[in-house]
Amino acid sequence: MSESKRVFFAIEVPTKIQRQIVRWRAENFPDDAGRPVAAANMHITLAFLGEISAEKQTALAAMAGRIRQPGFTLHLDDAGQWLRSHVVWLGTRQPPRGVIQLADMLRSQAARSGCYQSPQPFHPHLTLLRNTTRAVPIPAPGFHWEIPVREFVLYESQYKNGRTRYLPLQRWTLSE
Repeated sequence: MSESKRVFFAIEVPTKIQRQIVRWRAENFPDDAGRPVAAANMHITLAFLGEISAEKQTALAAMAGRIRQPGFTLHLDDAGQWLRSHVVWLGTRQPPRGVIQLADMLRSQAARSGCYQSPQPFHPHLTLLRNTTRAVPIPAPGFHWEIPVREFVLYESQYKNGRTRYLPLQRWTLSE
């Protein structure tokens, strides 16, 4: 029996933008607002697959490899808080059709393969803070980061020594 991994499809956030977001977060949120997500772990989840076998991972990767879709640009220009999940997020006011289509394809493939998919509508976002135990003031509009999306990534979530790390396993290029 093969070892299972906890995996998800996501959009990688460029290192330069990760650093800018970390700086912005430090300037706009109090230290006790919640647990900051490490810069290296910042991403935009497209489809969470959960704990899956190597065989299922191979099958889902093959399906992902058949996706033919042009790249797009994400504009991170919105922020909010989900009180029930104790998360502060950074997202997009007007998600491009490309990100919705890509997430829908990956999520439907995952569901057909037996991976639970949330019934909630897809909301492209980057998690800024976790474990927020109270309402956090959200900065006024005016912030903006532009992410040109030319690929998507299959990540493995590893928890070791009290820390979570996301390791890229495979990448797929979007068409021009």
